[in-house]
Amino acid sequence: MTRTMTMALCACALAFASPALAQDRAARLGPLWNIGTIEVNDGQSEAYLRWLNDVWRGNQAFAREQGWILSYHILSNTDARDGEPDLYLITTYADEPSVAETDRRDAIMLRRMQTNASGADQQSASRLTMRRQMGSMTLREMLPAR
Repeated sequence: MTRTMTMALCACALAFASPALAQDRAARLGPLWNIGTIEVNDGQSEAYLRWLNDVWRGNQAFAREQGWILSYHILSNTDARDGEPDLYLITTYADEPSVAETDRRDAIMLRRMQTNASGADQQSASRLTMRRQMGSMTLREMLPAR
């Protein structure tokens, strides 16, 4: 009986301690920021910016309307040093979708773009004359604890 009582008291203590432990955290996890880094080829700034405005922003706006993303931005590196990107393409997500959800969204976006995976790859390759994708990173925003 004493053992059962002790276990019950421990379970109650843990139940009440969990919210208290969460309150001890200095920060909570916020949105994910995906940042693509782009070097624009010489003489291609206007052409690439036109593509970004016409196609990229349109696809991003569609994704936001679907609730898939929170926001999107195109930032120019106004004082780029040698080797740094000219543009940053930023997309914020509430969280990462599952693999199945990613596949579902990709299929919807390909239908919207009236292409398939191979066609999307070819379209990306056609932009090589305008830009070089330097890479990307995903960062998690840290928000103040509540």
